[in-house]
Amino acid sequence: MNVRVQNLRKYFETSAGVLKVIDNANLTVEKGDFIAIMGSSGCGKSTLLFLLGCIDVPTFGSIYLDNVEVTEADESTREKIRLYNIGFVFQNYNLLPTLTVLENIILPMQLGDTFKGQREARALALLRVVGLEDKRDDKPTNLSGGQQQRIAIARALANKPGLLLADEPTGNLDAKTSRELMQVLRSINETQEVTLVMVTHDPKSASVANRIFYLENGQLRGTLV
Repeated sequence: MNVRVQNLRKYFETSAGVLKVIDNANLTVEKGDFIAIMGSSGCGKSTLLFLLGCIDVPTFGSIYLDNVEVTEADESTREKIRLYNIGFVFQNYNLLPTLTVLENIILPMQLGDTFKGQREARALALLRVVGLEDKRDDKPTNLSGGQQQRIAIARALANKPGLLLADEPTGNLDAKTSRELMQVLRSINETQEVTLVMVTHDPKSASVANRIFYLENGQLRGTLV
């Protein structure tokens, strides 16, 4: 999936006036690319990711996914885009503790259109992709942080999205586990035909991407890795 952002703005009303978190940001990501977005804490990286993922709507500007503008879509359409076209990976994993690893991965497929008889096979294939097939019957609370994040990545890929958005995926991990997780993301980007946009504060994690952008004063500035 390709992504194009034009003149994007996201403003918030505060007691001190208008807060311009995203202010005329522009970005083009080609299908299959892997980019990292860096910036200081609170600069709006996660806000930008939520805009790209159709979780939030901009104040002004346009977002195109595969050359289709999504900023004016109604909530029903945006919900379908989130379910079928976009996968999300969050810093805190957001796995359901009462479900097994396999059930967590199958859950998005139950909401989607994957045939019931194909769901378990798809989930097991994704567990192999992230190297945790032997954890299928475990509960998330029995896994390490790095393992939980791998499961979260597998779940994000359940409905075969064209775009994977990762919000500080290594934020809760130690250096060694972070390196291992980034290699998993790199491999997925290369083998699963998925475009990957990641926000991170960690330069070492960002260096795995093809390109790094910096969010500063609401605008994106990019350099080649």
